[in-house]
Amino acid sequence: MKKKIVAVDLFSGSGGTSAGLVNAGIEVKVAIEINKTAVKTYGRNLNAHIIEKDIQEVTGKEILNKVERKMNEDLLLVACPPCQGFSSIGNGTASDIRNQLVFQFVRLVSELKPEYLLMENVSGMARGKGKNIFAEVLKQLDDLGYQTEYNILNAADYGVPQTRKRLVLHGIRNDIHKKMVEKGIDIELPKQTNINPSIEENPLGLPLWRTTQDVFNLPELKAGEKYEGPGVYNHFANGLSDVNRKKIRYIRAHGGSRSCLPEHMVLKCHKDKNGHGDVYGIIDLLKPAPTMTGGCMSYTKGRFGHPRDDRAISAREAARIQSFDDDFIFEGTNGEIALQIGNAVPVKLAEASGKYFVKVNKIINGVSS
Repeated sequence: MKKKIVAVDLFSGSGGTSAGLVNAGIEVKVAIEINKTAVKTYGRNLNAHIIEKDIQEVTGKEILNKVERKMNEDLLLVACPPCQGFSSIGNGTASDIRNQLVFQFVRLVSELKPEYLLMENVSGMARGKGKNIFAEVLKQLDDLGYQTEYNILNAADYGVPQTRKRLVLHGIRNDIHKKMVEKGIDIELPKQTNINPSIEENPLGLPLWRTTQDVFNLPELKAGEKYEGPGVYNHFANGLSDVNRKKIRYIRAHGGSRSCLPEHMVLKCHKDKNGHGDVYGIIDLLKPAPTMTGGCMSYTKGRFGHPRDDRAISAREAARIQSFDDDFIFEGTNGEIALQIGNAVPVKLAEASGKYFVKVNKIINGVSS
């Protein structure tokens, strides 16, 4: 029987993971998200049935009723649980109550028994503040009968114009894994599609990391303005104070980082401190962008200064850096949209995992790729 993969996206946010899976040829049937604005964005761009409520109140039976799974469909369960407590950015701790939501993923694995698993999170979940929780997650998945493979991947290695290191986990149910072994393949993470230009050896001839050059070719925009024109969506920028206009011009002309500022332009809180060095920085056109965060539209919250204009990057530019298509339209206020974009899984990173599962599914079902 020819089989296809369908997916359920837990903690779906605005839909970065779902968009990537759809690009890989996977139908996402159900998404679960509690944030109302993110739900509006998801519903505008994607076709999955959305369950808008706390995941702790969602049962496997409820999900299966919405999936309406057919005999020729294998299930991929996807999760990107809230990660603020694990993140190296901010003051999160391993005791943050949100960290426990990862076990809702494990619970639904137990209830749904999907053939395939995909989980993405910040790198700190595996090797930092959350490593004990992650070890318990791995143990429970093993007890439930799943083979897993995980590592810290850089989104830039998958065609995303951004250096964003994230934990990616693939899981395969033991009976499916047995079929894989019989076919001479094993569980693995997606093969990288792009390579760091500083690496001299490139035996596969991979294209180099994408830079931000093709991100910043939208119509000119001033701080505080919104561009209204056909085919261009969410191209608006936050305002910028006169003081920060002077800073962005000076920094752009003197190397791109705030360390160049003369004494009288340095904030008191930045004097004699080396932390958060990207704040007030300018994005380099010759490199991938730094990690997008929920503050990606604010000049004072990271290296989010536009390379030419006197402003922070626009919502559309940030979305491009996260590898969203230009016709993916975000709903909400400036701050809500920035948060949706910054919290999203880069589309092309999710797409790479999706393509891996599609390939495995074809091989074990005897379909030539």
